[in-house]
Amino acid sequence: MASQSAASPPAAGPSAASHPAAQPGRKRSEQSRLAILTAAYELVGEIGYARLTVEGIAARAGTGKQTIYRWWPSKADVVLDALATKADLDIPIPDEGSYAADLRAFLLASFALGNQSTLIGILRALMAQAQIDPEFWQRFREAFLQRRRDALGVITGRAKARGDLPPGLSTGTVADIVFGVIWYRVLATRELPGAALADELVTALAGPHPRLQQAP
Repeated sequence: MASQSAASPPAAGPSAASHPAAQPGRKRSEQSRLAILTAAYELVGEIGYARLTVEGIAARAGTGKQTIYRWWPSKADVVLDALATKADLDIPIPDEGSYAADLRAFLLASFALGNQSTLIGILRALMAQAQIDPEFWQRFREAFLQRRRDALGVITGRAKARGDLPPGLSTGTVADIVFGVIWYRVLATRELPGAALADELVTALAGPHPRLQQAP
């Protein structure tokens, strides 16, 4: 699947009606939703999350701030929707024929998206917001964290079904390791993950990747 530009969220995404942050009321149009998400994502990249306002998002999107508040409870939820939509489309669930290959493709796509400076800022800001707002934490967990785990769970579940998943680690622990490493890099070391880390995680979780093994 082609990667979207770092300057704006993808041009399509999950149904607005199914999103946890969606508010009751008049049905929102997908065109308006995407204009708002694009505006929020662009503004975070330009001015940072701390200076982002609902008024600024509305002005950039060409809509009223009451429209935004009718569909999302806060600016954090607008940015969360943009993040979740972008991740859903930019990180495919590959089927390369083996657990190791699927896992590596998933990691490389995740790292490529996570290495974008705008998205890193969003991840840090939303995690910080989640620590001080329990209600937002619940929405963040459901709309982004759990959805990323579920995506990886498709890969590990498929591997388990075909007898390709190494014994010793549950699928939940695999997800803890993968996303624990990602969040540690994002929040603690600020060292950007890349292909070398993907290969190390594949080796740790699936055994040596065939192309990484040394010739006898």
